[in-house]
Amino acid sequence: MEVILLERVGRLGTVGDVVKVKNGYGRNFLLPQKKALRATQDNKAIFEGKRAEIEAKNVASREQAEKQSKKLGNLSVTLVRQASEDGKLYGSVVTRDILDALKEQGHAFERKQIDLASAIKNTGNYSAKVILHPEVIVPVTLTVVRNESDVVEVVPEELRAPTEETAPQEVSPVE
Repeated sequence: MEVILLERVGRLGTVGDVVKVKNGYGRNFLLPQKKALRATQDNKAIFEGKRAEIEAKNVASREQAEKQSKKLGNLSVTLVRQASEDGKLYGSVVTRDILDALKEQGHAFERKQIDLASAIKNTGNYSAKVILHPEVIVPVTLTVVRNESDVVEVVPEELRAPTEETAPQEVSPVE
């Protein structure tokens, strides 16, 4: 099936590209999400007539996403989960958990905007992405720990906030 892309789609193309995709992907994802039109003669003519409007709309949404990404800066989330002594989680951390943690911090995203390569099944540091626009992606640093006291052990030194224990102290000479 050939389709005309109405917005940038990863690994396929950008606005206005005519690409060949599998029938199911076109019918079940691209067309219902309004990311593409079937590449018929009539639709090509309609697209060319509205091309400037579609591209302007795309540029405006990208600029808005860039402004939002600058406000967000570097996002970081610490998740406390039950785990065994060797760090294997009882369950896993998925996009829904990240979404809930970001909502607690005051950020509002949709679940489909969060990109996590795979479910997290061990404690440690991980990364995920928040996709604000197909061309604007904000990285998220994830730290998964067993309990609050483990946060100090797992989080790298440069990311930690100074506490009384880690703040530089004056050392008096021994008398």
